[in-house]
Amino acid sequence: MAICLPRRGNRKGVVEKANHSAAQRWWRTVPDALTVEQAQSGIDKLAVRMDERRRSVDGVKVTVAELAAAEPLLDLPTLPFPAELEVVRTISPQALVSFEGNLYSVPPGMPGMQVTVRQRLGENYLHIVTTGRAVVARHELAPRGAGRKVRDAGHVIALERAVLAQVSDRAPCKTKIRRPLSPAALAEAERLRGQAPGAGSAERVVINLDTYAAVADRLRTAPTPEEEPGE
Repeated sequence: MAICLPRRGNRKGVVEKANHSAAQRWWRTVPDALTVEQAQSGIDKLAVRMDERRRSVDGVKVTVAELAAAEPLLDLPTLPFPAELEVVRTISPQALVSFEGNLYSVPPGMPGMQVTVRQRLGENYLHIVTTGRAVVARHELAPRGAGRKVRDAGHVIALERAVLAQVSDRAPCKTKIRRPLSPAALAEAERLRGQAPGAGSAERVVINLDTYAAVADRLRTAPTPEEEPGE
């Protein structure tokens, strides 16, 4: 049962007043030189006096202690609130996912993918879920910060097969052999060396620097009205 029942303003005021009385009548009057044992004895005596206060409930006179005993609290739940912790992680090239200082395996073939690690409070295992909400791994939860690598046997076998599939039994490549130029390559080189000057299009372009200098000198001075076009 809740301490302050809903829509019971008088009950809520009683609880607040009790807290106010404990703060005003006892806490502010505690001497600085009081020991812990003496302070505990003083608060116990105040609690007894406050429990002996009488209240009228449905026409019956009862003490605060009797009223509190008639409103017991519920027992503590055996399991924690079913909340889930979700974190986004990236799969490593070794098909591992990090979570709270440990590494957990996933099937091979998903390096660099984003997955979600889910762990419900009170449970000793976790789930690794893809963006498509497919569960790809389930592991027992290792102690936080233990630095363990938790691998599933099926994931280990699949990873070994994927690695061995990339291994080839072919002979290794021979070292590169430097061979001399072939007769055809030598003949092509001689042909390129024997081209006549000006055979290329770039070599046929002739730039007359005198013409360029004359144009530059003419542009340095502003034209007179007689030289302006259209007149």
